[in-house]
Amino acid sequence: MTHDHDLVLRPTDAQTTAALNPPAGRNGGDLVVETLAGLGATTVFGLPGQHALGMFDALRRSDLRYVGLRVENNAGFAADAYGRITGEAAPLLLSTGPGALTSLAALQEAAAASAPVLAVSSQVPTAGLGGGRHGYLHELPDQAASFRGVVKSVHTVRTQSQIPSAIAAAWKSALTAPHGPVWVEIPQDVLLAPTALPGVTALDATPEELVPRPELTALAAHLLSRAERPAVIAGGGVVRADAAGKLRALAERLDAPVVTTFGGKGAFPWTHPLSLQSWLEDRHTTDFLEDADVLLVVGSGLGELSSNYHTFAPRGRVVQIEADLGKLESNHPALGIHADARLALQALLETVEERTDPTAPERVRDVLGRVAARIGAQELTLEQEVLASVRRALPAGAPSFWDMTILAYWAWSAFDAHAPNLMHSAQGAGGLGYGFPAALGAAAADPTRPVLAVSGDGGALYSVAELATARQYGLDVTWLIVDDGGYGILRGYMTDAFGQATATELTRPDYVALAESFGVPGVRTTPDTLEEDLAAALATPGPSVVVLPAVLRMFAPTHLG
Repeated sequence: MTHDHDLVLRPTDAQTTAALNPPAGRNGGDLVVETLAGLGATTVFGLPGQHALGMFDALRRSDLRYVGLRVENNAGFAADAYGRITGEAAPLLLSTGPGALTSLAALQEAAAASAPVLAVSSQVPTAGLGGGRHGYLHELPDQAASFRGVVKSVHTVRTQSQIPSAIAAAWKSALTAPHGPVWVEIPQDVLLAPTALPGVTALDATPEELVPRPELTALAAHLLSRAERPAVIAGGGVVRADAAGKLRALAERLDAPVVTTFGGKGAFPWTHPLSLQSWLEDRHTTDFLEDADVLLVVGSGLGELSSNYHTFAPRGRVVQIEADLGKLESNHPALGIHADARLALQALLETVEERTDPTAPERVRDVLGRVAARIGAQELTLEQEVLASVRRALPAGAPSFWDMTILAYWAWSAFDAHAPNLMHSAQGAGGLGYGFPAALGAAAADPTRPVLAVSGDGGALYSVAELATARQYGLDVTWLIVDDGGYGILRGYMTDAFGQATATELTRPDYVALAESFGVPGVRTTPDTLEEDLAAALATPGPSVVVLPAVLRMFAPTHLG
């Protein structure tokens, strides 16, 4: 009789020979890169530092492609986008102390957006671990403590034999729903020391599936089948789970209108008769969702941006499918189903009864008409035309990455992403500087299509050093910089709140000349020529910069008063 615990993988003769005769000249860093390659990684991002040189030396002996950025936070943003585009854990190699800490804002965005990033950092030598003050360069009393409140899991390595298992555990953590960033740190001396360990093979870090409980999906199907006015809010969890097809099938079976959150852009077809699009910052949409007698929320925690700044107060029964346990019922009482969106939607498709509501498309058209009338009454033609020009210039299937800037805030509500996983922004954590370095990561993930980055001039100054990265690696990213002379959205907020703005005006470079100094072609455009200039830049391989001097305004909020 054979028991499961008796089943072991027996080495082949070739594996035994390789184990007994490992290649010479390897160090602890080789164990890192061998483990990453064994787990399926092909590309790593990062920035070298003195304590991490063992890892970077090992890259020379590996087949991994290295994309080096100029600032650790930007490297984190690039890894974030690579993870979003590919669904793979994106390795991010960092050095101790200042290098590690500089990545924190990017890792916070990855955590908020559930992007799988595997950060591997060096640490002070092993003798310095444990909080003693030995005076090592870059020393922190507890480096890992800085990351525990940001990432999904933290793994500290103390010996070379721990490296493969620690990285494999982190990889599994990053890719288990909900996806997210993870942290591995390895002391300098462990990375530099020669190793006699054999090359790393036969790794298994298969993520666990988050399966819904059947009694919960049965009750949810019962509620939805018998609802009079069902509606759906589709969040980023639908996109990450590759569940857009299942969402559409369920909505059509129920005749249920669907609104997508800003993180869920593209999860439901923009022009579908049941599509409420993404107008979540609008009272007409909020009222419609509040009137639903059964509201299905898939892959969203109904946070600030997804609830019209917490003014949304559902009157009907809420069914919430969410992979992040901490977000389940965190804002509204619900039938909470802790599960991956794809698996839960499949369970509902298998059990829900078909219902017909011929009034649903008409009610959707009515809401969208009210939204359009509200926006149309605010004299915002320039903003709408600029956004429409961007949409027409961007080829179908090309991804876009948006910084925290006024045009992006318009895009959250008004931009047709065309398909899932094509529009991304930093609205998870809301930090500046995301758009351009993230677009570089996406271009590294898929060099067959152009990528658009959109920034304001304030956010652009966070990332301008990465023009060197774009040029060095020939990454096909067109960077649209909307130059309004400062932090435009903050200027508006402060003027509305205090009557005048403070600390929002910026001295800027000539962005076209600056781009050209990096060997990147640049062009200054106007609202009238934007579509033509942007389309030309996107059609030309390699990096480019398009600068649009324009002062844009936001549409009036509906959550105040």
